[in-house]
Amino acid sequence: MTAHQNQGTALVTGASSGIGAVYADRLARRGYDLILVARNRDRLGALAQRLTRETGRTIEVIAADLNNSADTGRVEETLRTDASITMLVNNAGVGGTAPLLNSNVGKMEEMITLNVTALTRLTYAVVPGFVARGRGTIVNISSVVAMAPEILNGVYGGTKAFVLAFSQSLRHELADKGIRVQVVAPGMTATEFWGIAGTPLEHLPQNLVMSGEDLVDAALSGLDQGEFVTIPPLQNIADWDAYESARQNMNGKLSSTNPAERYNVGTRKVA
Repeated sequence: MTAHQNQGTALVTGASSGIGAVYADRLARRGYDLILVARNRDRLGALAQRLTRETGRTIEVIAADLNNSADTGRVEETLRTDASITMLVNNAGVGGTAPLLNSNVGKMEEMITLNVTALTRLTYAVVPGFVARGRGTIVNISSVVAMAPEILNGVYGGTKAFVLAFSQSLRHELADKGIRVQVVAPGMTATEFWGIAGTPLEHLPQNLVMSGEDLVDAALSGLDQGEFVTIPPLQNIADWDAYESARQNMNGKLSSTNPAERYNVGTRKVA
């Protein structure tokens, strides 16, 4: 695609730096106008000016803290009322690397608010319009810790597991509505995330760290290829397919009148 092909408007959260800023750059070059959402107005403004100059796209910025319900409400209103929006990239999020015993529960609650509640509210705001128009794309940024929550902070892993499960449900519910859903699961990525989460980037094994540019380019390639789950560092997609097949294989086996035999409960007689 080129910047001369109008793809509608993409709203990107967490857009002032890192993965979100790369998404903004790539989507503008693909022909999307942009609505960029983040807390840092100065960074957003500088990014918007550069991308407008380089691509000619129309770019709006919304300075908003998605941990603040009033700010989230302003973004929801935009998603509900702007009929030009054709894509939502739910990228805003925060992580943690400290174990439970070393974590502040208030910070964990803030993480849940941003990673789960805000993402859910923004998705609920945009979907009715997408359904009415018969088109739209939702990209939810999860993490490999959705499948391996033992790796980092457990609350962070839990929030990203929610993003994966929520995306699976969305895909199922919206399958016949003309709406694309993609969930992206990055591994270690070279962004400010790590310093904020409590582990400086330079402390990570550099042979395992992907650049933000490569991460987003792979994610967009996955979107182009029709992938639902895109895991950029996973070399063999058959590994995901086997994981998903095992999950699907349990369907139909998860409810029963009787407990499994291994529990030695027996069958209760109904009078």
